[in-house]
Amino acid sequence: MRILFTTQPGAGHFNPLVPFAHALAAAGHDVAAACAASFVPDVDAAGLRAFPSGIDWRIDRLSEAYPDAPSPGPERAPWIIQHWTNTTARPMTHDLLRLIDRWRADLIVREPAEFGACLAAELRGIPHATAGAYWPRPLGPLTTPYNALRQELGMAPDPQMREPYRYLVLAPMPPQWIGADEQVPPTIHFVRPAAPDGDGGARPESTVEHAPPPDRPLVHATLGTTEANRIPGIYEAIIAGLSPEPIDLLVAVGHSRDPAEFGAQPPNVRIERYVSHAELLPQCDVVVNHGGYGTVMACLAAGVPMVVIPLQGDQPRNARRCADLGVGLTIGPDERSPESIRTAVRTVLADAAYKRNAVRIQQATQALPGMDHAVELLERLARDRQSPPSS
Repeated sequence: MRILFTTQPGAGHFNPLVPFAHALAAAGHDVAAACAASFVPDVDAAGLRAFPSGIDWRIDRLSEAYPDAPSPGPERAPWIIQHWTNTTARPMTHDLLRLIDRWRADLIVREPAEFGACLAAELRGIPHATAGAYWPRPLGPLTTPYNALRQELGMAPDPQMREPYRYLVLAPMPPQWIGADEQVPPTIHFVRPAAPDGDGGARPESTVEHAPPPDRPLVHATLGTTEANRIPGIYEAIIAGLSPEPIDLLVAVGHSRDPAEFGAQPPNVRIERYVSHAELLPQCDVVVNHGGYGTVMACLAAGVPMVVIPLQGDQPRNARRCADLGVGLTIGPDERSPESIRTAVRTVLADAAYKRNAVRIQQATQALPGMDHAVELLERLARDRQSPPSS
């Protein structure tokens, strides 16, 4: 069976797809991914065949491709949401139609922000699934451009946007991650997130061997890999707030920042570009992060409480869920001072309830069916061309 994955060109969108692709390949299926040309090296690094498709751009270099895009922050998220359907879905749909015909895909699996796949699959009469970083986002801003594109393609209207989730939604997350006031498609199946494989599936990371003294907590700080981690002053506030504390602080600043620019640090502070979450997170006492889906899920899977500093996109929602679940504290846009960060980390370290709640979610996550179950559901969907019974 041939399964084609599709993704927006960003690590946070693609990385959660990688375990599904690897599991299908291990089961003997022919797997490939369609993505922007500039993102092909990231797909190659994950060990997958890549087909350049759609507009050539990268989320981590968004302002280079679209100089009119808002700066990183709250204003950027609505622009990107509209961009997914106004700009990227149209060329992606047309390229995917040609690719489906040429490569003879039996099934398409898309990450939730890539809408060309469900349109192309519907036009070609093949089943499609959604997998990866699913969150119950409001669909209102997408409905108009999505249906305008459907009309342009000669397709019937879909005013409630049910077609993108018609067959199967594979959500690698604990069910508790969905809030009581949030709705999910009836086709959703919760599966256990795969453990981090060290490089996130897309980018090499340094190996970290860290053994903090038993009486000194280990705190890790990361703001992800997008342009948002260039927002001035946040890493500086984290380091200034936490470096005087009786902790070991390990900061990962990504490719857009140079560790040397932060100057000399005390012995308890280490600054790297990338670190291996697979090795590091089980050792951590607190993780200070931006609320990105992949980072939060990795922390929950490791049972590690958090201090979340949301920057854009789904991150404010993720930060609220962390607070609702009692697994962390949130620092808002007007509170990003060294003092606020220091106080939040002290609070999480001092109150054992945060760790207990994180371990409770970890246990719920571990109880979910794994990637072998996801493979069975996808194989059944390709064979029967109808939705498997929901979990």
